[in-house]
Amino acid sequence: MADQKAEIFELNNGTMKVLISNLGCTITSLSVPGKDGKLGDVVLGFDSVEPYLNRIKEGKFTLNGTQYSLPINKPPNSLHGGNKGYDKQIWQVAEHKTGDKPSITFKYHSHDGEEGYPGSVFVTATYTLTSSTTMRLDMEAVPENKPTPISLAQHTYWNLAGHNSGDVLDHRVQIWANHITPVDENTVPTGEIKPIKGTPFDFTAERRVGEAIHEVGLGYDHNYVLDCGEEKEGLKHAAKVRDPSSSRVLNLWTNTPGMQFYTGNYVNGVQGKGGAVYNKHAGLCLETQGFPNAINTPNFPSVVVQPGEKYRNTMLFEFQLSSLSRCSTLWQKQKSSLVLQMVC
Repeated sequence: MADQKAEIFELNNGTMKVLISNLGCTITSLSVPGKDGKLGDVVLGFDSVEPYLNRIKEGKFTLNGTQYSLPINKPPNSLHGGNKGYDKQIWQVAEHKTGDKPSITFKYHSHDGEEGYPGSVFVTATYTLTSSTTMRLDMEAVPENKPTPISLAQHTYWNLAGHNSGDVLDHRVQIWANHITPVDENTVPTGEIKPIKGTPFDFTAERRVGEAIHEVGLGYDHNYVLDCGEEKEGLKHAAKVRDPSSSRVLNLWTNTPGMQFYTGNYVNGVQGKGGAVYNKHAGLCLETQGFPNAINTPNFPSVVVQPGEKYRNTMLFEFQLSSLSRCSTLWQKQKSSLVLQMVC
C-alpha cells in the first residue's frame, strides 16, 4: 500500500525481547540473558530502519520452456531476490498478538514479473515466542497462477557475545551436515555435493569458527547439506552456536534441505546501532534454505512450487545457557525482573 511506512514492532514474553521491522520482516534486535542474568542484544543492526534499505547463476533460469532474466545485482549473478527483493519491501501486518506466546504475522503479495520472477505469489512470515527462550519463524508462500522458484531465507547476523562485542571467531559452531555444495569463483554452487569430513568445512563436531577460517579464502559462505541431524516435531537439528564468554547457546532447527553458513566476510566499518562499528566477521548467519541455484541444477532438490501448492520454511531458534543448572535460575530471575515491560 502506498501509504505504508517502515515501522518496528516488539515481541516480549518477559525473558526475551525481539524487535522486528515490517521492512523485509527484518529482526533488528533480539535480547536474551547471558550468564550474568543481564539482557544482551545478540543481533547486528541499526538505530533506524533506513539502512536496511539466493544466488541464481548469471541471473537466468528456464522454467517450462520459458527463459527468465533477473536483475544482476551481484555481478555476474542475481542475489537475494534482485534489486528490490522481499527483504526491501514494506510488508503488511496481518496480526499482532501479545500474551505468554506473543506473535506477529506479516504478509506480502508479489506480482507476476516482479524482479523478473514468474507468477503472482502470496507470502506470509510469522514470528512467535513459543516459550521463554524460543522463537519460531514460519514462512509460507503460495503461487497463484504460474509455477515459480521459491527459496526464502532469514538473514540475521548473530553475535551471541553481544552485537557490539567484536568478531565471532571464538564462537563454537556445530553443523549437522556431512556435505556442502562447493562453489565457483563467483560463490555459486558447481552442482557437486561434496563430503567434508576432515576438511576446514567440517563442523560435525563443535569447533571454533576461527580455527580454520584462514583456509577457506575470505571466510565461510557455503551451503551445508543438512543430512545427519536428529529430528523433533518435523524439524531437524541444523546448527548449534555457543559463545564461551557469555555462555549463551543458540540451537537452530529447520525443515529445509540446506543452510548457508556465512561469517560476515564483507562487513567492513559498518556504523551500527548504539554507536557500534561492525567489522569483518562481526556476526554469523545461519540461513536455512533450498540449495542456491537449484533452479539451474537438476540434481539439487527442486525449489519450484506449483500454483496452489504451499511452500513452507520453518525455523526454531532455541536459546539457553551452556550451564544448565545455572540456566534455569537465571532465566527465571530475568523473567521476574522484566515481567512489567509492555509489548507494543
